[in-house]
Amino acid sequence: MKNVKFHTLGCKVNSYETEAMKNLFQKSGYNLTDSEDADVFIINTCTVTSVSDKKSRQMIRRAKKNNPNAIVAVVGCYSQVSPDEVLKLEDVDIILGTTDRKNIVNYVENYSGIKINAVNSKILPEYEDMQSVQQSRTRATVKIQDGCSNFCSYCIIPYARGPVRSRDVASAISEIEGLVTDGFTEIVLVGIHLASYGRDLGLALIDILKEVCNVEGLKRVRLGSLEPNIITPEFVKGISALPKLCHSFHISMQSGCTQTLIRMNRKYTSEQYLNALELLRSEMPDCAITTDVMVGFPGETDEEFEQNLKTVRDAKFSDIHVFQYSRRKGTPAAEMTNQIDEKIKKERSLKMLELGNKLKEIYCLKYIGSTLEVLFEDEISQGIFEGLTKNYIRVLAKGQGLSGKYKMVKLIKFCGDYCEGEF
Repeated sequence: MKNVKFHTLGCKVNSYETEAMKNLFQKSGYNLTDSEDADVFIINTCTVTSVSDKKSRQMIRRAKKNNPNAIVAVVGCYSQVSPDEVLKLEDVDIILGTTDRKNIVNYVENYSGIKINAVNSKILPEYEDMQSVQQSRTRATVKIQDGCSNFCSYCIIPYARGPVRSRDVASAISEIEGLVTDGFTEIVLVGIHLASYGRDLGLALIDILKEVCNVEGLKRVRLGSLEPNIITPEFVKGISALPKLCHSFHISMQSGCTQTLIRMNRKYTSEQYLNALELLRSEMPDCAITTDVMVGFPGETDEEFEQNLKTVRDAKFSDIHVFQYSRRKGTPAAEMTNQIDEKIKKERSLKMLELGNKLKEIYCLKYIGSTLEVLFEDEISQGIFEGLTKNYIRVLAKGQGLSGKYKMVKLIKFCGDYCEGEF
């Protein structure tokens, strides 16, 4: 039996696709391994930044270090965008992009010592349906959408992933029902541009969300990252009627300054963004809202950065993910003048992170003394388990055998990155 080892970089969609490819290899008689002397290495790459490309190349070079005879297959966004660059790497045997990964086992088994370039420069318009095999028994990720047609000025992903493609509802429900049978009780729906789900099928995200929430035995449903433009009165009314839906939302912002958003080619203003959050909270006052914030975008003045800070403060996020702008070859933003000095980016990042920490503390402190339902996952140390509330507060509590169980827990102390709880 041959051993296959996977390395995965990037987002939750990449992680899901890795699990799906693992499933294909297992069905073909391969053994999944963490050993560095595997017979086959699959590198699932990311290309969202130039740093991601560098990490992908480092991982590719390391693959054959312990087994020079191993077959190395490189798949994903980096190989889709830069196939010629990947081909030049000596340690690469097979190259696939972001389509046709369902045939990866065939490519590996038919490899004869001559490099295989199976990257299709024109991404097919159909959704590539592959089901994952997941090891956890608490929360499972289910991919329902691929591609993006927004072309933000800093982003390479539309070139790596192609246009919007949506998964058939019946296929997604079938996978979720199987996951519930296997013991999963919480599902996270993800996609490259989740808010666009159904655009190519004559459907909308709310349509599949209602079907998912009707799956018997499923207790919780979470959504991956959303765009603010999907937050309409109709959408909010629809999701607020779904009791299984977790009241935690990641609403992508990128910048809180309208002038910066215009240069980013985002399709909303900072005022419209704040109005979307107000609309969500009008129906779900307890909801946690997180976001991505970029600092140091080309042309970002001190005044624009201060506006960015102000909007983040006004939004009252429960947490934020802060990124320094990274120049990405092939995007309009990379050619913009007024690129920001790295030192200034770092200073702005630290200020934004400090604000984010304060906002997280403010949000969590509101719940100290409250009793909330927690789905416990891992035992992180002897007798200490961690889990999440429906509104995404991380809780640590003492107990025994709590993995996969729902418990009512009183939050008694905020500890910076989590809340301490007791039964």
